[in-house]
Amino acid sequence: MIKFLLQGLLRDKSRSHLPIMVVAVGVMLSVFMHAYITGIMNDTIEMNAAFSYGHVKVLTKGYADNMSQFPNDMALDNTDVLVANLKKQLPNIEWVERIQFGGLIDVPNDKGETVAQGPVIGIGIDLFGKETTETKRLRIHESMVEGRMPSKPSEILVSNDFAKKLGIQMGNTVTLMASTMYGGMAYQNFVVVGTVSFGVQVLDRGTIIADIQDVRDALDMDNASGEILGFFSQGYYSDKEADKAKSIFYAQQDNVSIQDEFTPILLTFREQGDMGTFVDLSHSMGAIITFVFIIAMSIVLWNAGLLGGIRRYGEFGVRLAMGETKHHVFASLLYESFFVGIIGSIIGTAFGLLFAWLLQEYGLDMSDEMKGSSMMMPTVLKARITMADYYIGFIPGIFSTLLGAALAGIGIYKRKTSQLFKELEA
Repeated sequence: MIKFLLQGLLRDKSRSHLPIMVVAVGVMLSVFMHAYITGIMNDTIEMNAAFSYGHVKVLTKGYADNMSQFPNDMALDNTDVLVANLKKQLPNIEWVERIQFGGLIDVPNDKGETVAQGPVIGIGIDLFGKETTETKRLRIHESMVEGRMPSKPSEILVSNDFAKKLGIQMGNTVTLMASTMYGGMAYQNFVVVGTVSFGVQVLDRGTIIADIQDVRDALDMDNASGEILGFFSQGYYSDKEADKAKSIFYAQQDNVSIQDEFTPILLTFREQGDMGTFVDLSHSMGAIITFVFIIAMSIVLWNAGLLGGIRRYGEFGVRLAMGETKHHVFASLLYESFFVGIIGSIIGTAFGLLFAWLLQEYGLDMSDEMKGSSMMMPTVLKARITMADYYIGFIPGIFSTLLGAALAGIGIYKRKTSQLFKELEA
């Protein structure tokens, strides 16, 4: 029977071409959109992780309670020992030290008189380490607008918009005014050697990037860091890996007291800010896309099935008149739709993966459209092909064809045997 139905579909192209084309287009869009949304969601997660949250983060309890204020008076101390222990406990995670701080930048003229001032958010990272991956992780080279990378102590980068606003030129000396780790006032001169633009308003509004050792010297934070960020070796965030790292971290902590504000704690990415909601949304997008395309394709295929049913009205009548049961006719219709769904899903998945691969490799530059965005998102949108993309298209492809055929085939049961010969004679 299966061979007979396949031969019928191949010989009668009007029965298969339109449904297969509809299924192929729908599946192609399903696969492409799933890869596209997955790519955007994951890139957004990774960008937020790279700049602020890490895949996991170690910090003190006191710092975590007021994280948005960068309370460096609650910073981690003796971080060389702490980082060494973390590398021993969790060797599959790359650990980097960071210091985030707020302050005021003073721009003097040749006489040392203030000509402009502006608030900044500073990020202290490892710029000069031999094995540092921080500049690559933050995509600093790609974000350079003017000047060069810092090559020696006391050289910094500032956001391009901030530099224009204050009239800062390359080579200008500026003064940072901030609070030290112990609550005193800090004054430190830096030389601006480059400007950067990340395409995100929160970063471009007023950010400076300096080597972490320069920040330690300025803020009196010897062998201290505000945060220690961890990044998974596979390069992307995973709830499973984060929970595993958290379990190992606390299992090896001795005499942990949640009352001590300086006790190191570990937070996963989803436990910081509103990132938990974003991670959950990224996980549910596949189901949402699949459901939408199942409904849309079912409606289209239902209408296509109704048109096909009208064209095949006489065929069904002959088959019923010859003694074939209504159940058998209906079942054969479902079998046909199943094969149509399989063929269309294979074609659609192939084309969907092709277009997703092109977007994954080359990306879509949206930097001009996203300029000034308040949300931290990548300016080059890329898809990401996952294992789910190889099979997710078959769900709407097969289910929608079966649903459409079932809805269209209900009319078979309304045919009355007593009228069949009258219809045939007419």
